[in-house]
Amino acid sequence: MKRLAIAGAILASALLAPTIAQAVELSRTQIKAADGSPVPVEIATPAGKGPFPPVLFIHAKRGYEGDEQAHVRELAEQGFLVVAPDWQSGRFIERWPSAHNPDTELDVEAGLDYLKSLPNVCKGKVGIVGLSRGPYYAIRLADKRGGDIAAIVSYYGHMQNPNAPEPEQLFSVAPEIARITTPILFLIGEQDYELRRTNGGRAFYALLERGVPAEYQVYPIARRAFDFRPDQWPEEKIAARHARERAKAWLVEWMKLTPEMKCK
Repeated sequence: MKRLAIAGAILASALLAPTIAQAVELSRTQIKAADGSPVPVEIATPAGKGPFPPVLFIHAKRGYEGDEQAHVRELAEQGFLVVAPDWQSGRFIERWPSAHNPDTELDVEAGLDYLKSLPNVCKGKVGIVGLSRGPYYAIRLADKRGGDIAAIVSYYGHMQNPNAPEPEQLFSVAPEIARITTPILFLIGEQDYELRRTNGGRAFYALLERGVPAEYQVYPIARRAFDFRPDQWPEEKIAARHARERAKAWLVEWMKLTPEMKCK
């Protein structure tokens, strides 16, 4: 009942409270992965005086584009300093790759190291927000660098290695799920791909069974990529606003931030 009350309060806030967008500074740079590959990075810095709570944004296989930039800006408007490594363009990977290239995990990890090195971020653990293929990178990183990660927000995320054979895709989840202890919030539309919903559900129960904090939010009648698709239904626009607020609340909780979005 407590969780339902909290969710209701968040939804009411998302629908009724006026949103005042702060001035966000967007900048770009290029860093290097461990293998020397160039990694383009976008940084979104909130208005005001830091240090700011750090968030690593991991984009989907469609590439880092305007919709992703808008999402990163929204996170910064909420008070997070966001680093978004582009794990595709630096390696000349075309949009929508079917296979997973393990080398690109180095690009995402380089983004994490760069984020932690910034002088205007809070020291300690970071939050991760990932879309589609992004959450697979997130659980891989949590398995390798769990001590650096406070929480993950998964928007309709892969919970299995895209290169795994068909039986594993259909009937199991990634082995990292059996090892990580990072809290995960799952956000997904009711009409998303059946396999994506099934694997996400299996991951949720596997984490729950081990006592790892996890929540699974399904948005009724919402379709694939409900939060940014150009033909959004009115209900999907509501779901998107709720998802943004729910994600913020999850990161605030597990990053142990104050109501003023400051690190304790």
